[in-house]
Amino acid sequence: MIKKFLLLSLVVSQLTISCSSDDSSKDEPTAEQTLAEQIANIVKQPYSKLAPADQKIKLETEANDILVQLDKSKSSGAIEAIQNLGRLFSLKHIDLFDGKSDNGVEEVLNISGVYGIYTWDNTNKTWIKTASTTELKFVFPAKASQTANNAILSSKSTSSDIKFSNIDTYGDWNYNSETQKWEYAPSVIDWFYLPTSVDAVLTIDGNSSATLASTAKYSSKNKSPEEYAYKVTLNDGYTWEMSGKKAAESTSKASFTYNGKNLIEFNVGSTADIDNLITTPELNQYKGKANGLVKIMDNFVIVSEADMVNLGIDSENVEKSLVDVDYNNKDFYTIENSNNLKYSQGTAASYNKNIKAILASKKDGTKIADVVVHSEADGSYPALQKWVVDATYSDGGYWTYDENSTIEMKYYTEVYYLKFNDNTEVAMSVYFSKGFENLNTKFKDFYTSFKK
Repeated sequence: MIKKFLLLSLVVSQLTISCSSDDSSKDEPTAEQTLAEQIANIVKQPYSKLAPADQKIKLETEANDILVQLDKSKSSGAIEAIQNLGRLFSLKHIDLFDGKSDNGVEEVLNISGVYGIYTWDNTNKTWIKTASTTELKFVFPAKASQTANNAILSSKSTSSDIKFSNIDTYGDWNYNSETQKWEYAPSVIDWFYLPTSVDAVLTIDGNSSATLASTAKYSSKNKSPEEYAYKVTLNDGYTWEMSGKKAAESTSKASFTYNGKNLIEFNVGSTADIDNLITTPELNQYKGKANGLVKIMDNFVIVSEADMVNLGIDSENVEKSLVDVDYNNKDFYTIENSNNLKYSQGTAASYNKNIKAILASKKDGTKIADVVVHSEADGSYPALQKWVVDATYSDGGYWTYDENSTIEMKYYTEVYYLKFNDNTEVAMSVYFSKGFENLNTKFKDFYTSFKK
């Protein structure tokens, strides 16, 4: 349910954008509000007086602002070069550790103490490695349509004292036809030190196109990051930043800006006990509470608050309430249908009780709508079975095929609705379909451009 909500939040954030405004103040600077304070202020705002239909027109018109800015990033030469590097890695895998594993861009930027110069051989479609004791470098074409190596990604790192093991290749048994015996090949394990810092530079045609800088501090208890910061700067004005800190109230932030102007920003907080969740993820007592704030450009915001402890407890209670039934039971289909309905209704009720999600306009100083969830029927199919009473069976009978059976298996799903000031509720799938066709097309075009 949580994954579905987060996905919907991301989709809605792209579809419901209000235009930016210049609300800079000449007053004396004040202390930055905490995430909880920001959310509390938004929750207190009054609802917009616009009718849902008028609000829909307003949202569709203003949503194009963000897409215009995002559309420009599709033509970024640096992004295209990184995409092509990933494509080349998929054509011919490399192994940074001299083992057998296939490494990609993510590994390149998240390891330390690994060196070598890899040059793309377009004729033979392979990487040529040259030894190096100082740097990790990749020389390759900046575009998929090119054959000349005009791009260079160079990375340098500083190692921590945290050593990390990674299973390169799992061990397996193989039959040796010469000895006529089964032989076990043990797992190949890579060992490397996690980096405290990584600095990378991407150059195209001799000019700097992007820089990457990351820092991290690790827990000696479980090797997880205690604190991290990550920043990618493109020469065409785009910057992507991420940071996080593990504490009694852990925080995580991410932002995408263009020439210093905010396009989208995520701010998430959690009271979860991260260390204990790593070792015992099934214990609800460690899950705490979570809240989030998504800012789109300078105006539109999406707020969410979640009680993760009670979400976990409710989920367990719903599971426990379901009746375990064997197929050889005359009430099998009745109980299964009841279980499906009970699970969906329980999931929806838990969301409405434990998660608060709001769409709001910073410029107008109003809330647009709350997000609520309802359980609804999601189709059915004929079971084509009938129960035959037979005392010779231990269960009193058995199921058999019957093409005229009226028994159905029924399914249910959780549907997300926008609830407006006048208590009007409209399903998100309906609200963001009619009238939003052009916007949907533009967003799909943008999204598809990054899947090449």
